[in-house]
Parts: sequence; C-alpha cells; structure tokens
Amino acid sequence: MAEEKKHNVIPPRYDLDAKWDACLDLTIRRFFYSSLAGAFTGLLLFRSPTTRWASVAFGAGVGIGAAYTESSYIFDGSPPKLSPNVSAGPSGSAQK
Repeated sequence: MAEEKKHNVIPPRYDLDAKWDACLDLTIRRFFYSSLAGAFTGLLLFRSPTTRWASVAFGAGVGIGAAYTESSYIFDGSPPKLSPNVSAGPSGSAQK
C-alpha cells in the first residue's frame, strides 16, 4: 500500500493544479492591492470622480499585468537571464 502512494505523487514541476492555484492567488492579491493603491492615490491627487476612477482602473491594470507576467514565468519556467554582452577586451575598431 505504501508503494501505491509513492507512485501517485506528482512532481512539483508538473503539478498544474498547484500552478493554477498560485496564479489565481497572485492575480487576486495583485489586483486588489494595486486597485487599493490607485484609489488612495486618486483620493490624494485628484478632485474629479472621473479621474479618481481612472486612477483605480490604471492601478487594476498594472496589477493584472504584473500578475500575468509572473504567471507566465510560473508556467513556462524561470525568466530569461538578462545580461549584457560585454567582451573581455577592447573592440577591434578601437585599436590602431
């Protein structure tokens, strides 16, 4: 019976339920917190209700965009490493 339980365990790399749960949680939290930040900023900076709602909408959009980016990293793997291409020596055109 212990052998059957050992074979049914899915490695974390292939567990789609855990990935979907993480992405859904991340999306809800980022949407809520960025909307709240947009509402607070709108109350501090703007007087018109239209611009205040625009500030909330902008915050919500930023939150959903950030959650989408992070979720794509969760599903596709680690983000690409961005390193500049720096050569060890001076370039050939700079030498005489």
